[in-house]
Amino acid sequence: MQIDFSKIEPHIPYMLEGIGITLQFTSLSVFFGFILAVLLTLCKISNFKPLNWFAVFYTSIFRGTPLLVQLLLIYYATPQLFDYQIEPLAAGVLAFSLNSGAYLSETMRAGILAVDKGQWEAAKALGISYPRMMKDIIFPQAIRNILPAIMNEFITLLKDSSLVSMIGVAEILRRADVVKGQLFIYFEPLIFAALIYYILVMILTLLSTWLERRLRRNG
Repeated sequence: MQIDFSKIEPHIPYMLEGIGITLQFTSLSVFFGFILAVLLTLCKISNFKPLNWFAVFYTSIFRGTPLLVQLLLIYYATPQLFDYQIEPLAAGVLAFSLNSGAYLSETMRAGILAVDKGQWEAAKALGISYPRMMKDIIFPQAIRNILPAIMNEFITLLKDSSLVSMIGVAEILRRADVVKGQLFIYFEPLIFAALIYYILVMILTLLSTWLERRLRRNG
């Protein structure tokens, strides 16, 4: 075996710059995905059947098809359908947000339905409006219960962010791919990229554990 990590030393700063893009992409995807998930969840628990059917259908589409296919459709089909060349980063954020919203909505729905029915009945008895009840009573309790699942989704998005290298986003894996193409070596740059992902995931895992403990103490 001919393994020599010194070959990639001059390219390490270039590869590390991909961390910022990866974190930016992941954060935006989680933010917009969370907002979409809240809207879908409200539709799923609504008594208005058309909204309920739409949310269930939407979730089935995005959970039933591969994320990579969704990403490629948005990036390559948008110019054909709308005569608009979408930017790679924007296409990635859109695809990941739409996909994440579908998964998170199921998690949120389960968390809301797990809240004690007495909380709902007490709020109604006090004359609290539905929007205020959801915002101040039900949602905070549900979020506390599903926080581990939300953090897991964050970690999953971080790892899956490597998929956007397929459409040219210069994140960690894309930069590792550029380095291996320049040096004609594969093991060293890919292992270094994998190490970066691993460290980021471990940081998020520790953050998740800290948040869970804090919420448990406050609860």
